[in-house]
Amino acid sequence: MSRSPVVIVTGASKGIGLAATSILLNKFNATVVTLSRSITSELSDLASDRLLTLKCDVSNENSVLECVNKAIDKYHRIDGLVLNAAVLDPLCRVGDDTPLSAWKVHFDVNFFSLVTAVKATLPSLRKSEVGGKIIFVSSGAAVKGTPGWGPYNASKAAMNSLCRTLAEEEPSVASIALRPGVVKYGTFQMQGQIRTHGAASMGPAGHQQFVDLHANGSLLNPEAPGHVIAALALRCPQELSGQFVSWDDDVCKPFMST
Repeated sequence: MSRSPVVIVTGASKGIGLAATSILLNKFNATVVTLSRSITSELSDLASDRLLTLKCDVSNENSVLECVNKAIDKYHRIDGLVLNAAVLDPLCRVGDDTPLSAWKVHFDVNFFSLVTAVKATLPSLRKSEVGGKIIFVSSGAAVKGTPGWGPYNASKAAMNSLCRTLAEEEPSVASIALRPGVVKYGTFQMQGQIRTHGAASMGPAGHQQFVDLHANGSLLNPEAPGHVIAALALRCPQELSGQFVSWDDDVCKPFMST
């Protein structure tokens, strides 16, 4: 049995999830179990005897439970959980003709999958010798009302609420919601999706802000917030449990790359 801490990372095929996985493996010598819809070449390139890559549709409850059980069967424990998998679709206005079913699909990925993963891992996280950690990869959208992002705004707000509730209910597990900033190659290529398809729902002013961020080279490399996420997954202090913080807040400086 591996003696290194065991961390599950969802949405690890690209972007922030991939960066956090690489840092956990190569800097912190952790054992990582990844759950992602596809296993990209970038993820495969991280091959290690401390890496278990599993294909998983996180919106499928049975698939998540099966993957968590595989992780426990192989490594006998779970010390950290990074909940990074998410979608932006549908980009829509609340009053347009987008069907309610599209909102429900969104919430299956962005919120209900979190509940499934947390419920499946909590028994192991409670018993972790280093103290279980849950990192919710959130967004500034959780506290805003960005036009055209109704489902995403709501699901990230629900994520933060779940984090706060867990902090109250599970005092032995540190749960934190982290805003990773505006990142290149984000969740499901989110920035490209916004630039290409966002104008109609977001309006010209809001859409242009994201176009300008890309044009000005202002998007973050995923390794910057990815390092904070990886470090928090191993040593998030209990006093931060339940909080919503930005990756570059002062409280996160001890977890940044040096």
